[in-house]
Amino acid sequence: MDIRHIAVIGSGTMGRGIAYTAALAGFHVVLQDISTEALEKARQYIISEMIKSVEKGFITGQQQEQALQHLSYTTDLTEAAMSADFVIEAALEIMEVKIDIFKQLDAYVPKHTILATNTSTMSPTEIAAATSRPDQCIAMHFFNPVHKMKLVEMIRGLDTSDATVETTRQVAEKMGKETVEVNEFPGFVTSRMNCLIGNEAMNMLMEGVASVEDIDKALKLGLNHPMGPLALADLVGLDSRLRNMEYLYKHLGEKYRPSPILVKYVKAGRLGRKSGKGFYTYND
Repeated sequence: MDIRHIAVIGSGTMGRGIAYTAALAGFHVVLQDISTEALEKARQYIISEMIKSVEKGFITGQQQEQALQHLSYTTDLTEAAMSADFVIEAALEIMEVKIDIFKQLDAYVPKHTILATNTSTMSPTEIAAATSRPDQCIAMHFFNPVHKMKLVEMIRGLDTSDATVETTRQVAEKMGKETVEVNEFPGFVTSRMNCLIGNEAMNMLMEGVASVEDIDKALKLGLNHPMGPLALADLVGLDSRLRNMEYLYKHLGEKYRPSPILVKYVKAGRLGRKSGKGFYTYND
């Protein structure tokens, strides 16, 4: 299938990153969100990141101009969906929210359109069951920051067709990504490992084993991780990490019980980079 028009639903950290990357790859992209304010923040972020990329020589001024011409923004889900060949939903990691969006998309998009959910833990089978096209539904797990991270996990639902997987692979590769194909299981591959490592780091911090900085330094220098697990949790968002942990705990059992310090920080509003304070304090 020739994919030209992509709709990205949700303009938060992941949605704006996916829209940015897809537009640079040459797709015509509509970024949709119910919030005008969120869309404006996403627009400003995308422009800022493109300017930085031009200044650093990663892209040319012509690429920037073409990508911005390929991008549009709307609060109307119908408008975003009606001409889309491929939709990537990037809403909150809340099953009820994703199911509701997929039900609406199923009614609005053309018959050939593939529906993908960007999720790190949620079941594409359950989400697809809300539509009349479960064979054309799949999960795509992008990583933050989207324009820098090379991997996309493609997760098959129970009814996902081979054609849907192949088209999704082509879309990801055109966006400059490597792909791995995963059969659905809670947490897939990377999130199961990340959540375990991050949760153990939080438990060690709570137990006084070492400081935030030294735990992160130990894993970066001793295990060659590019980023410490506590800094990574701050980047992802502690509220998002807690939702992931709760989902995995519900489906996979005791070893995924969220660390008490994670629960405490979220209750206190310490959500990481986006709130200015998590395990670290951020002045930007």
